[in-house]
Amino acid sequence: MSQTSVKDAPPQTEAPLGHGLKQRHLSMIALGGVIGAGLFVGSGKAIAAAGPSIILAYAISGALVMLVMRMLGEMAAANPASGSFSVHAERAMGPWAGFTAGWSFWFLLCVAVGLEGIGAAQIVHGWVPGVPEWAWVALFMLMFCGTNLAAVKNFGEFEFWFAALKITAIVLFLAVGVLAILGVLPDTDAPGMTNLTGHGGFMPNGVDGLIVGLLASVFAYGGLETVTIAAAESEHPVQGVAKAVRTAMWRIAVFYIGSMAVVVTLLPWTAEEVAAKGPYVATLDHLGIDGAGQIMNVVILVALLSAMNANIYGASRMANSLVQRGQGPKVLGQLWGGVPRVAVLTSSAFGFLCVLLSYWRPDDIFQWLLNTIGAIILVVWFFIAAAQLRLRTKLEREAPEKLVVKMWLFPWLTYVALLGMATVFVLMAREEETRTQLYYTGGLTLILIGVGLVRQKLMERREAAPTA
Repeated sequence: MSQTSVKDAPPQTEAPLGHGLKQRHLSMIALGGVIGAGLFVGSGKAIAAAGPSIILAYAISGALVMLVMRMLGEMAAANPASGSFSVHAERAMGPWAGFTAGWSFWFLLCVAVGLEGIGAAQIVHGWVPGVPEWAWVALFMLMFCGTNLAAVKNFGEFEFWFAALKITAIVLFLAVGVLAILGVLPDTDAPGMTNLTGHGGFMPNGVDGLIVGLLASVFAYGGLETVTIAAAESEHPVQGVAKAVRTAMWRIAVFYIGSMAVVVTLLPWTAEEVAAKGPYVATLDHLGIDGAGQIMNVVILVALLSAMNANIYGASRMANSLVQRGQGPKVLGQLWGGVPRVAVLTSSAFGFLCVLLSYWRPDDIFQWLLNTIGAIILVVWFFIAAAQLRLRTKLEREAPEKLVVKMWLFPWLTYVALLGMATVFVLMAREEETRTQLYYTGGLTLILIGVGLVRQKLMERREAAPTA
């Protein structure tokens, strides 16, 4: 690994991308990024497993995510780069670490694009059953591939309005929910503590139920990292990252933990419609709000489309960053007007391939893909924490002026975050369903580490070889 100092290192080791994202884009991406499909779609099963203790599960996982985002924000503000944590991992531990973190995240985003396309198509197919689901997926893929092939400001505009709709919807849901809890909403009675302490108590399925809810909630937070990738293409990357990270705490507390508290206070966790319809639709239907189900389906559709758009963007920028650092095929790094269009097309094509596999081979190859991405976000978080642990000491010694954002109580909370991640890995190994995901993700990670180490060794030999 090169011993270049942090102070002397360039702020970004990549070819220049566009800088078309304005502060309003970045702010809304940061706000909307926390309201993902995982919150709207996946939380129903988590509530069914954990009961009212889902509030505690989201609070614990939310605390871990806050620490991860703070660490990532510290490094991103000091050295903005579209490769984000991949660049930081490479600086801290060597090219093998950047290779592993970057390509595993690219793989995660591409598979996620396919999953979100399938989810969005299912919703629209319910409204227009005459059009097959694959046709809707193809339309969405073409639309967002086109959006990302154009200037980055187009991506920013889409995400701005998508995020605005998601934020408006979740704020209205929370407002209506609080009014219902207080009993001031027409034709509703205050539920009190009935649903929180009845039906088996606050933790009806014991610690095992809490663990299942905790694991589900951890992965619902995935996607927050995109804001540090997007910051590199903004007008003021350092200020943008700093602002986004500093507001992460209240966003997580209000949107995630607040939503779960409203749902389990208003509805019995045993209600079948929570898992069947989703917690948000079930809650609004329970309150007797006309058309609430369809309105919420529109919001969920927007959340899925927003995630598709953001993940194609994030995957293409990560691939471009890796290539610019000599970590992938050069063709992916070609830029037109500051946009890595080959990387956009490749990432979109891989996502569409995942959709086709869901039709052709749902029980083997597609299931393998799902299992493989199961714990990748935890691997990424581990690299973030390990990189921050090493880079913070170097920054304090060599370039303290770059510490615009600082990790709290360093290094103790970094160690706490690493311990938290290790605990989640152990908990995954205990549960049969997540154990399979852990094995597959672990296998992919080990393969990438092996390839990365071989590439690094070959690179070092080429650099050490005497020139003719």
